[in-house]
Order: sequence, then C-alpha cells, then structure tokens
Amino acid sequence: MSVLSALRHPIVAAPMAGGPSTPALVAAASAAGGLGFLAAGMIDIGRLAADIAEVRARTDRPFGVNVFLPGSGSVDEAAIRAYADRLAPQAGQHGVTLGEPVGGDDEYPEKVAALLADPVPVVSFAFGLPDRAAVAALRERGTEVWATVTRPDAATTAAELGVDAVVVQGTEAGGHRGGLPDDDDYALLPLLRLAAAGCRLPLVAAGGIVDGPGVAAVLAAGAAAAQLGTAFLRCPEAGTSPMHREAVASWTPTALTRAYTGKRARGVVNEFLRRHDATAPTGYPQVLHLTRPLLAAARRDGDASVVNLWAGQAHPLSRDVPASALVAELSAGARAALAAAAERSTRWG
Repeated sequence: MSVLSALRHPIVAAPMAGGPSTPALVAAASAAGGLGFLAAGMIDIGRLAADIAEVRARTDRPFGVNVFLPGSGSVDEAAIRAYADRLAPQAGQHGVTLGEPVGGDDEYPEKVAALLADPVPVVSFAFGLPDRAAVAALRERGTEVWATVTRPDAATTAAELGVDAVVVQGTEAGGHRGGLPDDDDYALLPLLRLAAAGCRLPLVAAGGIVDGPGVAAVLAAGAAAAQLGTAFLRCPEAGTSPMHREAVASWTPTALTRAYTGKRARGVVNEFLRRHDATAPTGYPQVLHLTRPLLAAARRDGDASVVNLWAGQAHPLSRDVPASALVAELSAGARAALAAAAERSTRWG
C-alpha cells in the first residue's frame, strides 16, 4: 500500500525550508493522519539527520523529506556584481557586509547518500527532476519518490523516470517555484488537469490551498491529496518568526520575485521586494548567499520591510491553530464542500 493511499486525511504539510518546517510540525501533521515533510534544503547533513531522528521520536507515522536538486548552467556574474553594489548600502545600514555570491550543490550527493543509508518513507525532489538512478536506488530501499513539477510536460517526464507520485505546483504557491524553468505561469487547476491528461500517477496538488473548500477543489479535479504550506505557517509548532506570522495573517498581497535568492519565489510584498525586484538577477544559490547576511541582520533587528515573507496567494485565510487540529479541519471542510457541491449539482437535472 502506498503512503498516499494509507493516509487518513488527504493532507500533506509542505516542506518549507528556512525554518518553518520543524520536526514538531512534521510529526504533528503525520500523527494527525496527514503527511508531514521535513525540508532538507539549506541545512547541513548533520542537521538533517537530527531532524529525522526527532520526527521518529515524536511519531511512528510516515513522513517525508524534501531535497533540493543542485542548479546547473552559468550565471551572469556581472549582473550579480551589479546587484551586490545595489544592496551594499542597505547591508551597511544593518551593520553587515553582503555574503560571497558562490555556487554550490546544497550537499545534494551527501543528502541522497544519507537517505539511502537510513531510508525514510517518502523523499520528494524540487528544483528539477532527479535522475533515474537516484529514483531506482531510493525505491529499492523502500522509499517512495515524489517529483515536483510546474509544467504539464514535466509531469510526464517524471513518470517516465519511475517516480511514485508527482507534486504539481501552481503559480499561486508561496515560496520557491519547485520546477524548472522557474518562469512558468501555470495556475494550479489548469496545471492539474493538464498533468492528469498525460500522467497516470497519483498527483498531489500544491499552490494557494489554505482551507477545506480549496482541498475539495483539487480533489474534485483529480488530485490524490492536497499539499499545503502557507496554511501551516501560523501553527504553534511551526518555526515561523513573529514578523512572518504577522505578514501571513495580513491582507497584504503577494508577488513572485528573484530579489532574495535569485530564483522566483512568492512572498508578501514589502519594501525590499518593491525596491529590488526589477533589478534582481537570475542566479541561485549565488544571490541567496549574497543576501543571507542582510536578511539575517534584518530578522535580528525586527525589520519586516527587508526580510523574505514567503506565502501563497490565499494567505489571509490561514489561521493560528495547532497542526493536528488543522489537518482534521481541512479534511472535514473538504468533505463538507464536496457534499454541498453534490447537493447543488442535483438541481441541474
């Protein structure tokens, strides 16, 4: 039996790198009958091992780990240097210097090796598709493999690689675009229906889903489960900072930007995003390493006008409730919405 088919509730707590996806949040979502995901991105191998151990200590239910694939291709170094010159005065105002815009693979080979040596129930990949060998090796260890896509053709390609499920992420989603290239503009429902037309694997829908009716919509459109990130940001178990929680609770709109990391990501609009979005170059992880000291200093100083405030488009619908209650409420809300839709449909005849 697959992990998806064994869930009591069709709710996946999305991996949110940078702090929100704590072991406590992941374990709570899984213990409640959904599926929690640890974010392996932007942490070292030791931290990942400790997080996995803590989740196991908190629950015996299945959980997943999300891994970032390393970037490929060259970057425009002159554009990144020009962006550094633009940001330097702002960094100085916070008493720091910018970081070095270096590349890197986020310890991808080491993380895959660790997950092969100590298997977890599910491993998902973002920022591209894993190679066939990695998929086969993980599946041989009993791990289900999920791939994240943002284009319909990528869902078909992922299926050909032998993965077990495909996460289809619409442009409404908060945080980074999970597929390549990152300049796609597919909204979730069209992407979900197009992916279903060319891919027979279970589909997990992600992007702008924050409440029960949103879950119902993607289930009706063919998804096996809904993956939600923003909905969990205000849970007490999440590692979301106070200023981030406040932004998610607001009605401030969101936008996609490369200003923080060099890769398109959706966050609540603030002064930094407005000021630097138009000049931000493509270049991940180079821009991420460049801005890290400035963003850390802004968090230290409580300056919400500078920090990245990742959130999906429907973030005002999020609520401050424990993760276990949220999983149950989302599932019950989806059932109620589907029943109401079925009742309304009887009037069409």
